[in-house]
Amino acid sequence: MSNAARESARESRQLLRAHRYGALCTLSKKFDGHPFASITPYLVDHDGSLLILISTLAEHTKNILHDARVSLITHNQDDPHIQAQGRVTLTGSAHAVAEREQTGTRYLRYFPEAQTYFAMADFSFYRIVPQALRYIGGFGKIHWVSAEKYLLPPCPLIAQEDEVLAHMNADHQDTLRRYCQHMHRVSAVDVQMIGIDCDGFDVRADGRVLRFDFTEAVLDAQQARKALMEMTQQAG
Repeated sequence: MSNAARESARESRQLLRAHRYGALCTLSKKFDGHPFASITPYLVDHDGSLLILISTLAEHTKNILHDARVSLITHNQDDPHIQAQGRVTLTGSAHAVAEREQTGTRYLRYFPEAQTYFAMADFSFYRIVPQALRYIGGFGKIHWVSAEKYLLPPCPLIAQEDEVLAHMNADHQDTLRRYCQHMHRVSAVDVQMIGIDCDGFDVRADGRVLRFDFTEAVLDAQQARKALMEMTQQAG
């Protein structure tokens, strides 16, 4: 894989991981395959696939059960000149997830407000497995990214995530606050690391989720520790 292709794949994942909602497009069962769009919360899993929690009563769920092909777009909203902003469209297929409890543990760290939905029997997790992505990083930075380049293989950090979170939240609250201040200019009191993956980590800061990207892939707890120490030095 070329460096350019690798970088586009990583930037696509980072942009998707930086957001929590997107426009999910399904193929309408009711209207003979017409595109049907809805706003849907999502979580990027460790491998880069998307996890959504949806009701059997929802129109998009009925569409998925009829035809699994979907797409989802998310974009930066920091500038009114929207066409100059980064965005990514993921195309793929959505399938029901069997591991409900395991998936729910991580999902609810990101979306605690979804606890009520998770408790309802008619809500289920679906995984959107990408086929390809259209990544636009700004003017003149437009690429197709294949699933082969985008998706990540399993790594030790997946099994070590809970351990890293417990350590950071128990022993490094002040460090997390410095990260928020230095990298996002956010002065937070209540901070909690809620997830870490090979591309970066997420902190809930006074109710707002902030994304922090690693400069290089982190594959295990030891590499995570090194990357976090470097970020601590930068934060002062």
